[in-house]
Amino acid sequence: MSYLLHIDASSLGEASVSRQVAQSFRDEWQGPVVHRDLAVAPAPHLSAAGITARTTDPAARTPEQAKAMAVQDELIEEFLGADAYLFTVPMYNLTMPSVFKAWLDQIMVAGRTLSFDGPPPTLGRPATVISARGGGYGPGAPKHGMDHLVPTLETVLGHPDNLGLDLTTVLPELTMAPYVPMLAPLLPLHEASMTKAHDEARRLGSTLTGRPTA
Repeated sequence: MSYLLHIDASSLGEASVSRQVAQSFRDEWQGPVVHRDLAVAPAPHLSAAGITARTTDPAARTPEQAKAMAVQDELIEEFLGADAYLFTVPMYNLTMPSVFKAWLDQIMVAGRTLSFDGPPPTLGRPATVISARGGGYGPGAPKHGMDHLVPTLETVLGHPDNLGLDLTTVLPELTMAPYVPMLAPLLPLHEASMTKAHDEARRLGSTLTGRPTA
């Protein structure tokens, strides 16, 4: 059975802007969804047992290696079984939440999700990243060039030498404007960014299920 795999990496629950925009995508999606909430059930950080288990004969694995490999197998099979992806990955301290990096480290395995002698098995599958951020990081912004999240995700998730997904990124920006007095003049830009993000998320959710945007 094919499905949308939705990976959530925000710690804020219902208060998360990334999750709220992702819900606009989900509201338009028609079809099965597998939802993995890394804030509720985080993937473990990659261990020595998990690394060495990959190149150890199953019959020779230690109990620790077998346990670590079972985690990887579950996450990798879930990843490979999807035909579309939704990643809720807010910016934390200029980069991705550690729980998302831990998940990536578990599923990026040569010979399974990565291929060094041909295209990866997920090449061309559609994927949407929704990444809220408290400020603005585009051209002309004081922090332009400090976004170490989206460029990394575009390389890891989207580059054909890695996972090769057909990646679209939705960026609700200036989410701290309603709370930080010095950002108050940027409220109109924040509101416009939110409207655009929800509209884009709804369009993507509708398009990927083959339905026209309302």
